Amino acid sequence: MADLPEWDFSALYAGQDDPKIASDLNWLAEEAKRFRADYEGQLSDKTAIALGTCIQRYEGMQSVMGRIMSFAGLRYYQNTTDANRAKFMSDMQDKITTISSDLVFFSLEMNRIEDERFDLLVSQDETLTRYKPVLDRMRAMKPYQLSDELETFLHDQSVVGAAAWNRLFDETMAGLEFDVEGEKLSLEATLNLLSDPDRARRETATHALIAVFWHHLPLFSRITNTLAKDKEVEDRWRKLPTPQASRHLANHVEPEVVEALRDAVVAAYPRLSHRYYALKAKWLGLETMQVWDRNAPLPISDDRTIGWEEAKQTVLDAYSGFDPRLAELAEPFFTKGWIDAPVKPGKAPGAFAHPTVVDAHPFVMLNYLGKQRDVMTLAHELGHGVHQRLAAKQGEMLSSTPLTLAETASVFGEMLTFRKLLEGKEGTARKALLASKVEDMINTVVRQIAFYDFECKLHAARREGELTPDDINAIWMSVQAESLGPVFEFVDGYETFWSYVPHFIHSPFYVYAYAFGDGLVNALYAVYEDGDENFQEKYFAMLEAGGSKHHKELLEPFGLDASDPKFWDKGLSVIEGLIDELEAMED
Repeated sequence: MADLPEWDFSALYAGQDDPKIASDLNWLAEEAKRFRADYEGQLSDKTAIALGTCIQRYEGMQSVMGRIMSFAGLRYYQNTTDANRAKFMSDMQDKITTISSDLVFFSLEMNRIEDERFDLLVSQDETLTRYKPVLDRMRAMKPYQLSDELETFLHDQSVVGAAAWNRLFDETMAGLEFDVEGEKLSLEATLNLLSDPDRARRETATHALIAVFWHHLPLFSRITNTLAKDKEVEDRWRKLPTPQASRHLANHVEPEVVEALRDAVVAAYPRLSHRYYALKAKWLGLETMQVWDRNAPLPISDDRTIGWEEAKQTVLDAYSGFDPRLAELAEPFFTKGWIDAPVKPGKAPGAFAHPTVVDAHPFVMLNYLGKQRDVMTLAHELGHGVHQRLAAKQGEMLSSTPLTLAETASVFGEMLTFRKLLEGKEGTARKALLASKVEDMINTVVRQIAFYDFECKLHAARREGELTPDDINAIWMSVQAESLGPVFEFVDGYETFWSYVPHFIHSPFYVYAYAFGDGLVNALYAVYEDGDENFQEKYFAMLEAGGSKHHKELLEPFGLDASDPKFWDKGLSVIEGLIDELEAMED
């Protein structure tokens, strides 16, 4: 694992002391005040051309703010225990929040323009027509908008509200140490041991996790209770119908589409996770599985450490096999410091791809340990990165893809890599790869929908009052037993494992986007395998659209419709087919 790449931030700023940061902040402060003076109280009276110019100026400020906060945030995630980086991010957050207070009026006044007049204005100016998709998403919040004073208050207090609790969670998680056989390990390294070939070592790691989670459970419960209550208060004031509603609005997806996905996956639990884990128990020679066996490698698995160069070439070859343009878009991530791969003290756990701003480039974070799952994670995050590069041509406000489609390229990249690895494999090698892919898909679909149900139950219960740690633990276990199936036994202490999942803290109800993306990609890949004419061109056009089109419009060229309840069964049948093949290998 020597010589793993690390980020080069020069596309953003030369360093924390770069004078351009101060210069950009000064420009922002002045431009925000000029913008407010030019437009506050006047948007509804502006001509279409004037409104188009207004939106372009607003987008210009969003770009500079995004550059500053991307730089501060990425440096912080490299080492969340570094007090200097934490202070810098907090200071930048404070400054940007103060500056952007002058911009709060923009969305409020845009939403107060009558629908008839808005439609007329959009029809009169090409600039407004181009921005209509993002304006439509903004105006979807129109029924739930508060007074100008309250909206400004919520904006200003955010740095000492949810953002502060998020930061407390991140810094606590990054500072945790787990004692595994006398060795002090980070969260990421300890979680990695849950897929160790040695069952005793997996069990030891599980108990190490439980011990630390139990110790910090009061804090994690307090963070979760506070954020859920904070959300409930704001939702109540806005008169949002459900805790999930704000996420659905942000994702530009209809609630019934998400519920159709959720119901289809839950109904498929017996055919997917229950059936697969019963099969896995048999392979491991176990009558019942413990939680530390869920991600255990099969006895036939290739457990060698995969070097960085091999991982890189595997993914690039898979991308190139689909279309050379995909590999060309991915190549600079490896050669220009766009990936931060090593596991380091204080580094945030997990992986992500951050788009930053459209006139820079995305940054991919990994915690690479050389496992096959890490190779698939690389393929996943590079998919995001390629998607973000292609969508950048839409501009700052239209490039951002709703979460429901944001996972499309990432999961498709995983599928391409899996299919490439599967080529020519027979016998136990094929079986091991199929099993690994099924596990990844179960983690992406079944586990994430179980996470979504956990959040739904948690937020509903929190509306009835404060939740004790035992209350939250019980909610967690109710969805775990249902989703994993009867073959599992749950060791005392596993009920605390909800506490380390960052999505529950940072992005409530984000998790269904993974299942949405997997189901969508399974259906897309079936179209690709059927030899759909010009599939690559349609695929690139879909990615290039960014957030400029609704999911229905983007999927139409492929003959797919996510609002059709049967759509999700198509995606789930792909997973079921792989399990069928694994069962057939037993005969």
